[in-house]
Amino acid sequence: MSRTLDPMKWLDDHGDILYRYALARTRNPELAEDLVQDTFLAALKGAESFSGRSEERTWLVGILKHKMIDYFRKHRRESLADDLETRDHDPHAYLDRKGHWKVGQSEWITQPEKAYERKEFWEVLNGCMDHLNDRLKAVFVLRELEQKNAEEICKQLDISSSNLWVMLHRARLQLKTCMEVNWLQRKPE
Repeated sequence: MSRTLDPMKWLDDHGDILYRYALARTRNPELAEDLVQDTFLAALKGAESFSGRSEERTWLVGILKHKMIDYFRKHRRESLADDLETRDHDPHAYLDRKGHWKVGQSEWITQPEKAYERKEFWEVLNGCMDHLNDRLKAVFVLRELEQKNAEEICKQLDISSSNLWVMLHRARLQLKTCMEVNWLQRKPE
């Protein structure tokens, strides 16, 4: 049961879905466009390998996922200074000598479970995530938003489990600080 591919329709039929998928994970419109374009090129080159056992869109999303993995692996090799990710951020500023928080956790809103339903919350969170470097953002999105398990994330990003937990800690700490400033301390409109 081999299906016939129609590359001339890919952009119209699947372009928006692929772009939104890439944009949601990269938060970079230009990068998302490049990844979709690379996906279409790879699909054209590998069209003969399409067996028709899946839908055309599923096949294209699979190629896009691999393109994204390749991108994050390629860009994870940054200089040591950039890789430390703590130049602008000193976690000791928030912890005492015993490792306890110097300042208590802020109360988000009277009903914290409702924060996720608010458009403004997501706008602030996305803005804060834009301040994370690509590696920290990828780890946070995969773990917290896509609910991937540690083994999947480590394999996808080619990192060790201890590196994963350190990166998650750094991402969460930076996001906590950003959210406290930009979400908790802002005046209601």
